[in-house]
Amino acid sequence: MTQSSEHPVAIVTGSGGGIGRAIAVRLADDGYHVVVADLAKERAEATVDQIAEAGGRAEAAVLDLRDEVALSDLVLRLPRIDAVVNNAGIFDERALLDLAAEDFRRHYEVNLIAVFALCKAAIPRMQKGGKIVNIASRAFLGARNHAHYVAAKAAVVGLTRAMAMELAPSGILVNAIAPGLIETPLLQALSPERLAQQLALQPTGAAGRPEDVANAVAFLAAHRTDFITGQVLFVDGGKTLGGGLGI
Repeated sequence: MTQSSEHPVAIVTGSGGGIGRAIAVRLADDGYHVVVADLAKERAEATVDQIAEAGGRAEAAVLDLRDEVALSDLVLRLPRIDAVVNNAGIFDERALLDLAAEDFRRHYEVNLIAVFALCKAAIPRMQKGGKIVNIASRAFLGARNHAHYVAAKAAVVGLTRAMAMELAPSGILVNAIAPGLIETPLLQALSPERLAQQLALQPTGAAGRPEDVANAVAFLAAHRTDFITGQVLFVDGGKTLGGGLGI
């Protein structure tokens, strides 16, 4: 899809599937030219095809978010950058005493440092009214069996607030979304017993859809929310009201 400076441009990382694909599709519906950034070429192109079939504008950007040179090359070739959605991340489940320092380093590198690196590359290309939305997790409040993931997502929330304060004078707004239990391949891989346990902790009794997170991103990316920055929006079916320690 040919880029046009007339259309706002959004970079969405990890948008080859799941929540990221839903975000990319929603932003394309809202008129953005979406850069589908993903490590997997086939998945990225599938998202682009889905957007194109619906009449939207998108292009694939296949890259490793840990590669700062690739990030710089990406942002420099775009005609403009209006929104950055940092969705890409990794997750695994292990008890605290089964973790090693390397597990923390790996999660921080992908879930946190890559967020910072893309923002650092993109911010000089953004104008007043630009939006950054970081996908954290409800788990940043604390959860069992993935302390490394919890710590990295808590750091994403801290980074979001720090960036919001520093960028506010420039008119660039930064917020985070903390999804709870969402219907993704990770959830589908749970045993029926484990899934039932998780759903029992939901006030709504159900998991959310990727589109629920996408709608929240669209809300924060819109100019009607230009007085919101440094906030964390929970998309968790009310889980933060209480009810247990599961994610």
